[in-house]
Amino acid sequence: MALGGNLGDVRVTFERALQWLNSEPNIAVEAVSAFHETVAVGIAGEDASQPAYLNGVARITTALSPLDLLRVLQQVELAAGRDRSASAIRWAPRRLDLDLLLFGDAGELVLGHRTLTLPHPRLAERAFVLTPLAELNPDLVHPVTGATVAQLAARLPEH
Repeated sequence: MALGGNLGDVRVTFERALQWLNSEPNIAVEAVSAFHETVAVGIAGEDASQPAYLNGVARITTALSPLDLLRVLQQVELAAGRDRSASAIRWAPRRLDLDLLLFGDAGELVLGHRTLTLPHPRLAERAFVLTPLAELNPDLVHPVTGATVAQLAARLPEH
């Protein structure tokens, strides 16, 4: 799971989100990467008009289905002030963004559902996610590309 945010005290927001998830009966936070500051990324690439983002990755275990886990992540985002309404701007500044990146014991699940795509459709393109993910598990294999997280991260410029 990826964590991102660029409004308010993002580190505190991340800590609260991780505590919330860890308090859920079917979720356990096993590891958390370092947090990295990065330039905001929007529709046309880097967006210097927004505050820098803080990004990280957490490895969690769960007995929930992917869709049920997604619902919990969205509840945590809403509690942190995330606007998921139809009028919300897609890549607007936010207090908390939680993205489900991979699912399964080895991240092997491939899923195409109207509300969730696994692996995350832009995972292989995002250094701000791949860098912290490689800290936790560089040998994790992307189930679609067949490349390891470390290989994917090495192909992208640092952000």
